[in-house]
Parts: sequence; structure tokens; C-alpha cells
Amino acid sequence: MNARQAILAKLRASTLSDTPALPDVAAWYAAQRRTESRAQRTARLRSAMEAAHTEVHLVTQANWTSVLLQLCLAKGLRKFLIGNQTPHGAALEACAPPHMEILHYAQAPAQWQTQLFDEVDAALTLAQSAIAETGSLVLWPTPQEPRLMSLVPPVHFVLLEEKNIHADLHAAICAEGWTDGMPTNALLISGPSKTADIQQTLAYGAHGPKELVLLLLQEEGESEGKQEGGVA
Repeated sequence: MNARQAILAKLRASTLSDTPALPDVAAWYAAQRRTESRAQRTARLRSAMEAAHTEVHLVTQANWTSVLLQLCLAKGLRKFLIGNQTPHGAALEACAPPHMEILHYAQAPAQWQTQLFDEVDAALTLAQSAIAETGSLVLWPTPQEPRLMSLVPPVHFVLLEEKNIHADLHAAICAEGWTDGMPTNALLISGPSKTADIQQTLAYGAHGPKELVLLLLQEEGESEGKQEGGVA
């Protein structure tokens, strides 16, 4: 019997042990999860994202477009990219001033590559949800709002409904039914693109947007006392 035959014989003679039980992930998260209100989750998300250099503004359905346009004016943004046939994109386009050029993502990148990479100042996308524990936005790119919209323009505006802030990733996965179907490219974004060289000099915008602006959409009744009401 050669070495190969000896190894195979040992493997065939060995008995399979019982499959170990899988850990109870849901129970672990339930035991670790904080007991907190929506306002507390919002505060935790905002604190974490601002610490990562994200700009956060509290808005409502009535004023989010005006707040966004004020920010564009303050930042000197003139060419703005919106998704193709999205309700929030249409709402912004309807009130955009004449000096702002609204572009639709309605063609393949190869057909307008120069304009997309060299001329677009900012883009608006919708967040699927957010995770308070890590201070992360969850984006699910779609054909209407592809991945490049959150990657290429120097300034990335994200519209998030406050009710979609989850305590942690496990809570988001369960509440949104990720096991039933999700995109091939789900994104977790906590701040603008940044990198550092060997001297630890931090630079923003090296591999993506240099600014991330979160428009946190609150319900009208819950925004009283918290609403910022504009851009300083």
C-alpha cells in the first residue's frame, strides 16, 4: 500500500462527526441591541457620520429641495445629475433654478464619459436605509440610479427617510428581507472618499466623492424642534 492508498484508507475508515449546531445569530444581536427610540438612533447615526466628515441636514418633504438648492448655491454647483425617472429627481428638477443644469442618467457611460467624469458637479441618490451602529448609509444601486452616481461626481447628495434607520446591520437585513432578494452590489457608505499616504496626510476625493451630504428626511410631526430650516 502506497502513501496515497494509506491516506484514503484512513479517510474511509473514519466516521463523520455530527454537524455542529449553527450559532443563534438573532439571539446574540437581540441580547446586544440597545433599547432606544427613533430619535436616539437618529442622533447616533448623525454623530457617527459627522465624525467621518459627512455633512448632515435635517429636512422634511416640504423643504428638502430648497435646502439642497441652497447648498448647491453655497458650494457653486451648477451641473447636477439625477436618476432616470425617479420621483425625488423629478421633484428637484421641477424647482431647479435656470442657472442649474439638470442631467439625467439615461444612457450608457461610454456615450457621455467625458461629461460624466469631467463636468458633472454633484449627484442625488436615494438611500435604502441606514445603520446607526456603524454610521452607514445603505444604497442599493438600480438601473435608474447606477453605482457610478455615488462614485463619480465630486459631491454626493443622499436622501434618507428617518424611519429607515436601523440599529445594526442584522436588524436591517431582517426588517428589509435581504434573504428574499437583493442587488448584486449593495453599498455601505459612512463618509466621503478618503485616503492617506505614508506620512498619514488625509486627502478626500481620491477614489470617489470628496463630499457626502446627507439630507435626513423627517416626518412633519417629528421635525418640530429639530428642524434646521436652511443652510448657514
